[in-house]
Amino acid sequence: MSYQYEHDGAEIYRQSFAMIRAEADLSGLPADVAQVTVRMIHACGQVDLVRDVAWSPDVVARAREALHAGAPVLCDAQMVAAGVTRRRLPKDNDVICTLNDPRTAGLAREMGTTRTAAAMHLWGDRLDGAVVAIGNAPTALFHLLEMVADGAPRPAAVIGIPVGFIGAVESKDALAASDLDFLVVRGRRGGSAITAAAVNAIASEAE
Repeated sequence: MSYQYEHDGAEIYRQSFAMIRAEADLSGLPADVAQVTVRMIHACGQVDLVRDVAWSPDVVARAREALHAGAPVLCDAQMVAAGVTRRRLPKDNDVICTLNDPRTAGLAREMGTTRTAAAMHLWGDRLDGAVVAIGNAPTALFHLLEMVADGAPRPAAVIGIPVGFIGAVESKDALAASDLDFLVVRGRRGGSAITAAAVNAIASEAE
């Protein structure tokens, strides 16, 4: 049996992004946020995602500046870290997830929180000026905001797109109400693929 389908990877990308731009209303977005949103839509297949995207005015520029200065990408989950395309990173930036660090489980018990939230304490000074990508755990996003409020180093930008039913909406609203540079997808939608896609689009404008 033989099926008729496009075999050329570059052409698939070209057609996909053209279709997204034709179907999604990107008119209300700044050019840099629109470029990132196109790749996020590509990751989930839902053109209506655009209506839930919210951002601080300089988030894409700040995140790009940080990456070009060699800042790391700090991720809440291995799935987010795995989705970051290393060849797109401008300075061979470190992509760090401490969730599976041997110290994390003990820290979580000590703190009475999730492993994902506890793992952030192992980022240390690397948080200063970093690009943070949270795609799975609302508790991690809430805890990041608590850490910064308590005097932890400030990241350059936070891509906060955790998915879920408990705390996802609220954590993204809290980030959007903070004074950090942010990009979020309001509501329950989110996840590793969309979050990594946002990082990839910020890292390089090439499609």
